[in-house]
Amino acid sequence: MDMYLSAAILGVVEGITEFLPISSTGHLIIVNQFVKFQNEQFEKMFDIVIQLGAILAALIYFRDKLIPLKAISDPETRRDTFDLWFKCAIGVIPACIAGLLFGKLVEAHMMNIYVVSTALVFGGIAIIALESADRKPVVCDTRQVSYKLALLIGIAQCLAMFFPGTSRSAATIIGAMIFGASRMVAAEFSFFLGIPTMMAATGYSLLKHGSKVQQHEWIALGIGFTVSFFVAWAVIAVFIKFIQTRNFKPFGVYRIALGLGIVIVCLLTGFRPGHGKGHEQHALPAKPAEQMEQAVQAQPKQAPAHELPAPATHEQQPSPAKDAKAKDLTF
Repeated sequence: MDMYLSAAILGVVEGITEFLPISSTGHLIIVNQFVKFQNEQFEKMFDIVIQLGAILAALIYFRDKLIPLKAISDPETRRDTFDLWFKCAIGVIPACIAGLLFGKLVEAHMMNIYVVSTALVFGGIAIIALESADRKPVVCDTRQVSYKLALLIGIAQCLAMFFPGTSRSAATIIGAMIFGASRMVAAEFSFFLGIPTMMAATGYSLLKHGSKVQQHEWIALGIGFTVSFFVAWAVIAVFIKFIQTRNFKPFGVYRIALGLGIVIVCLLTGFRPGHGKGHEQHALPAKPAEQMEQAVQAQPKQAPAHELPAPATHEQQPSPAKDAKAKDLTF
């Protein structure tokens, strides 16, 4: 598949799934089984960088709360805005620490479709259970989110790092609701917390791999980033209107259905895809040209012409008469 088309497809997937509690990373891992880049390191960096496009969409969508122009002239608005950003900074600390300590370990052993499917199912069950409980929110405005609550939500966010498929959005929303936030506050603070979190992850990834990116890969990054930005902007608008009148149960049902569907497909087909070090992949059937090449390589090699034994000449052929004389001399 064309590299730029792949970038656009992955951008759409990221834009749709980043803020919904269904795991953008999990969906990207699934889609990456079929839409691949030749450079594995670039693929991993691409999946992180395009998330920043979706995060930027959230920053623009919630600009009146995150970067209000009124804050320039109104001290109270400026104080509330800085306070909100400080809370987001507090909330991102656990993810930064966990990423530095366990990032390589998670990337090597947890970034595979089996962990994703399991996390999807258990996350879906948690969402349905939480929405089915009789709970009365005590935090009904993002300005009421305390520093302690911001830290607790940040700790909950780490579940998405350790178990890909959990969903950063789902982990923060579930954590916020468990600690007393309303559905709307939980969703909004999840968006806000994602901004510094993904900025830090993208910056780290670019510093680590940016110098190795080639020109055509930068173009693919730009396509994925732009597509995810516009798709995420539309999804945020629809999602906010959705949760004003409905709960998260449909997302829980979707997660369970998707996770079980992945497991069933893998069991029935014997397909064992992996994503990351340490996970073996079954080889796909070779194409006809590859089969022919393999067959040629499997044939025994002929010795070089100069090493082949010389064919027997007429003079070298044994003569019956000479054989008879030799026998006579023997007797």
